[in-house]
Amino acid sequence: MSSTEPRHTALDAVHRSLGATMTDFAGWDMPLRYGSERDEHLAVRTRAGLFDLSHMGEITVTGAEAAAFLNFALVGNIASVGVGRARYTMICQADGGILDDLIVYRLAETEYMVVANASNAQVVLDALTERAAGFAAEVRDDRDAYALIAVQGPESPGILKSLTDADLDGLKYYAGLPGTVAGVPALIARTGYTGEDGFELFVKPEHAVGLWQALTEAGEGVGLVPCGLSCRDTLRLEAGMPLYGHELSTSLTPFDAGLGRVVKFEKEGDFVGREALTEAAARAGQNPPRVLVGLVAEGRRVPRAGYAVVAGGEVIGEVTSGAPSPTLGKPIAMAYVDAAHAAPGTEGVGVDIRGTHEPYQVVALPFYKRQK
Repeated sequence: MSSTEPRHTALDAVHRSLGATMTDFAGWDMPLRYGSERDEHLAVRTRAGLFDLSHMGEITVTGAEAAAFLNFALVGNIASVGVGRARYTMICQADGGILDDLIVYRLAETEYMVVANASNAQVVLDALTERAAGFAAEVRDDRDAYALIAVQGPESPGILKSLTDADLDGLKYYAGLPGTVAGVPALIARTGYTGEDGFELFVKPEHAVGLWQALTEAGEGVGLVPCGLSCRDTLRLEAGMPLYGHELSTSLTPFDAGLGRVVKFEKEGDFVGREALTEAAARAGQNPPRVLVGLVAEGRRVPRAGYAVVAGGEVIGEVTSGAPSPTLGKPIAMAYVDAAHAAPGTEGVGVDIRGTHEPYQVVALPFYKRQK
């Protein structure tokens, strides 16, 4: 298979039959939108949306020392995650730079599933494989073993309840349990990237089409719609969730990204990047680096990644993600700005959009928080 040939998920034919606009994303042919991305976005905020996330990278880690190995390889305290629970964490380089942000599920006492971003799956797999040397732990590439379907939004618990007898009410946020959905075995996780309540369902690829169709039928009466990557991006942006390659990169440590809380220095033993991250934490405490903030436009022009943030004629930062916000009805952006301009309500901040300094208001992240 040539490297230019995009990979297809098990739901490829379904997306095409629904008239999806397809796009290349991290080497996968993925649905960008089915109709109006604004309508898809608002469906997730008010009703429910159905996503194909089969491009994500699943890596299984097993063995007597799986917990100790993951504690060494990642910055979080993975050994303290209970069976059936999940944790957001990161994998860093020895210099503290972020290789990827991850979700780790503890499936059993000595079995974990690491879920990496599609664009970094190989990098994460290679790093874990290399770091496993000397541990009684096996790292297995399970990217082809799973399809991943997400149902997100306030109606998602009701939709899923109609298809499973799993205890969804008892399933907490960032937990996962094995169950049967629409007659097929699935890992049911209460996780997502939208800022809404919702579930991510890991199933065998051969079960993906049947499950997608069952969810579609179950959600018909409550306004469930298929959703593409475009609205997934605006949903996560409103929820203030970082995206690798935008808010996170190898040139930033978790402390630079305002996510130092994921680094657990109190765990036993060494971990990759400990020394560099100890120094980064001290630097951040004394002299904060640029701070990740929210920006809300006063006008209509949309900021894009890489645009300069300005104040008093000086460049004070850079936009990392920007889009029109369907919920706020205005363009929004996340940006790293100098600490002096990072306080919510800071006046006189603008974004350089093709030579014009458009006025923006600095706000605290996230832009949107769901009502519990």
